[in-house]
Amino acid sequence: MAIEISDNARAWIERNGGVLSVRLSSRHGCCGGGADIAVAEARTPSDLTHYRELDLDGLKLFIEPALIDQGLIVEVEGLLGLKHLFVDGSPIARRRD
Repeated sequence: MAIEISDNARAWIERNGGVLSVRLSSRHGCCGGGADIAVAEARTPSDLTHYRELDLDGLKLFIEPALIDQGLIVEVEGLLGLKHLFVDGSPIARRRD
């Protein structure tokens, strides 16, 4: 499976357009270190060349190829209108080029 989406997250995404993007986002530490984390957004990416487009039972998913089959789960959290998506699951296995 490309990625797992919880029932609550699926319902929230469907109410917000039915599109999900999952990508890596760089985070930098205060001492020069950094890491890439997976993030989820309910929108179409601005540049589609770095994504694979998949249909998940009517939900349009744009996902970076490095994140496919990584055991990731998309969830939603928050209250009332202040909900947001997040990605949980196993650490991302890095490709060695």
